[in-house]
Amino acid sequence: MLPVGTAYAVWTGIGAVGTAALGVLLFQEPVNAVRAGSIALVIIGIAGLKLTSA
Repeated sequence: MLPVGTAYAVWTGIGAVGTAALGVLLFQEPVNAVRAGSIALVIIGIAGLKLTSA
């Protein structure tokens, strides 16, 4: 069970990362260090929210 705010942030983050990954895989969008780092930060944020939730 997660608080509503945390659950919304987690699912929104998963959607954003999934959309970015599909863009790279299906549409050959360019990947550079800044983009990859930003995606990694979103994943770290999602993990942090899930781990710190009651």
